[in-house]
Amino acid sequence: MAVGIFDSGLGGLTVLDAVQKRLPEVDFLYYGDNSHAPYGVRDAEDIFQLTQAAVHNMWDRGCDLVILACNTASAAALRRMQEAGVPQGKRVLGVFVPLIEALTEREWGDNSPPREVAVKHVALFATPATVASRAFQRELAFRAIGVDVEAQACGGVVDAIEDGDMILAEALVKSHVDALLRKMPKPEAAILGCTHYPLMEPVFQAALGADVQVFSQGRLVADSLAHYLDRRPQMLGTGAGGYVTTGNPARVSSRATQFLRREITFDAA
Repeated sequence: MAVGIFDSGLGGLTVLDAVQKRLPEVDFLYYGDNSHAPYGVRDAEDIFQLTQAAVHNMWDRGCDLVILACNTASAAALRRMQEAGVPQGKRVLGVFVPLIEALTEREWGDNSPPREVAVKHVALFATPATVASRAFQRELAFRAIGVDVEAQACGGVVDAIEDGDMILAEALVKSHVDALLRKMPKPEAAILGCTHYPLMEPVFQAALGADVQVFSQGRLVADSLAHYLDRRPQMLGTGAGGYVTTGNPARVSSRATQFLRREITFDAA
């Protein structure tokens, strides 16, 4: 029995690592679309088609529940997939939900009118495609009022991380934080809106300052998934766990092993 975790590349491994620690009894199938990564510079239609193909592949493999551990896919494809209709007994969920829940301190199913929340000034760091979609701002506006969100498109960070160039990634993060602080000098909270970014969380925190609360997705998604499966244990699925990629399995396995600091072996998707 396996739950599917999908990402365009390696960033979703930060989510996978968190959910494996939170739910050690659950098997997970990780699907990396590495041959088409990064998604963050693609247009919305391209992202939708790639995401839909990957999710259907995972459903076919017996993953009744698939988590889009990719903010770009969540922003550009999730709502459209859900509106088009999901097969009976299947589910696809995104990673925005736990972030919104944490920021607004209300559960996703709470459909009461938007209300005031404690945090008023929020910095959003995300890929260019996620920023362009305005999906985070849209979902936040349904639940909170009076929140100012300043988004910063962090071009190049995902590419540097995927290439293993952490020195370049650190320099780019500092540059993007500086750019955001020129637009919003005193954010109260910062959203790391890409699953690659937790790998650079200490750099974001240091550049933003200790008084800025940084929301990273791994733990939030893990807790949310645990609650979801408690309510819907039938969504555990029937497929086998493991790691598959559309890219070069040997290269992706090497990078993944470096990311998680434990042996990870990918097979061809």
